[in-house]
Amino acid sequence: MRGGTVQINWHDTQPVLTLDFHTPTRLLATGGADHDIKLWVITSDEGQKKLPIVSYQNSLSYHSSAVNVLRFSPSGEHLASGADGGELVIWKLQSTGDSHTWKVLKTLLFHRKDVLDLQWSADGAYMISGSVDNSCIIWDINKGSVHQILDAHLHYVQGVAWDPLGHYVASLSSDRTCRVYMNKPQPKLKGCEKMNYVCQHVLAKSELQKLDDSKPPPPKAHLFHDETLPSFFRRLAWSPDGSFLVVPAGIYRYSSASEAVNTAYIISRRDLSKPSVQLPGASKPIVAVRFCPVLFCLRGSNPDGFFKLPYRVIFAVATLNSLYIYDTESVHPIAIYAGLHYAAITDVAWSPDAKHLALSSRDGYCTVIEFENDELGKPALISEKKITEGNGHPTSMKPNVVESMEIDNIDAGKADIAHRGTNTKANEGKQVLSNASKNSDSNKPARKRITPVAIN
Repeated sequence: MRGGTVQINWHDTQPVLTLDFHTPTRLLATGGADHDIKLWVITSDEGQKKLPIVSYQNSLSYHSSAVNVLRFSPSGEHLASGADGGELVIWKLQSTGDSHTWKVLKTLLFHRKDVLDLQWSADGAYMISGSVDNSCIIWDINKGSVHQILDAHLHYVQGVAWDPLGHYVASLSSDRTCRVYMNKPQPKLKGCEKMNYVCQHVLAKSELQKLDDSKPPPPKAHLFHDETLPSFFRRLAWSPDGSFLVVPAGIYRYSSASEAVNTAYIISRRDLSKPSVQLPGASKPIVAVRFCPVLFCLRGSNPDGFFKLPYRVIFAVATLNSLYIYDTESVHPIAIYAGLHYAAITDVAWSPDAKHLALSSRDGYCTVIEFENDELGKPALISEKKITEGNGHPTSMKPNVVESMEIDNIDAGKADIAHRGTNTKANEGKQVLSNASKNSDSNKPARKRITPVAIN
């Protein structure tokens, strides 16, 4: 594992606000406050064992304001980009011989204010976007029109996620709520069903542990940061198999007497009404989550882990100033990177082959981490299975997926022990970049053991 901040002119020293990898070509796309989308080629420096080499390829210029989010469609045929002012653009890949160019296919007009996040459905036929206008919009990409508006949030919608199995979408807002919507199709002419998402769960508060039975129960505590969180992004994500959802921007109190800790919540598909596990210990708020697209074989190293899956799922959790990489077979993060940037991290992306992980930051730079010699593990050979995609039609895609993950619960006493354990010596799996010293000591997270805690 090697990597670091790549010191090149990414977006004319302007903040880099978003990034994503193109699956067919493995190109990295970045969007910034300079209004441009740029495409980059990443290659390994095998000889010198230095940072990966990032080379500029070309720019996509159309937006008239800062580009806050960009995401390639699952097939790689389209690129969606959202910007300030409500701009939402669909680009189409045009191939001529060995050359590839991106052309504007259509603009989607309805959001009244900045688009902050977006996500494609698994079949690429629909897309959901979240905006400063407090709404989520589900778009019909083929028609280029609004399919459904979800307007229950009371403040900015800063993160959206589409269940890869097509049954749910989720949104996260600075109104301190996470909403999970379920597809309840409506009858339509000619025997077809119309996709229709209805709010199924609202996650907002949790009950605190009662320390004294003689006193009335303490008031419920908020699960998420309020609008003062110093980031415009709260990018949540579903696991590739749809078995769980990871939600950032969390704060958690073990009791009314304890201090709030920054966390991300893991919500099992089995019960989407409440968090099942929380990942505490980050010194700064968590702003983005992104899953590795590759599933890995079990190593059998930790049979006592919280997750009961037939394969390993790896995901990255980004705080304002650091990165944690988690493995569902490990209790602790398998890697921690700190002191990477002078300003807030804005987005995270994995390459389709799981060889590279990239971060963008408001300081105008990106970090690229390279994984060598199958150090993440051996990719799982998963038999194909019919699963439901975003439009409700079954299609042959990938996993021999589990319907929902199982999570081992622990009692309150063990949870408290796990919490106190965050002050112990850092685990050996932690990786900290050698350039971590470039930030002041005040910006460095304390060395802590970070232990996922099951919530009863």
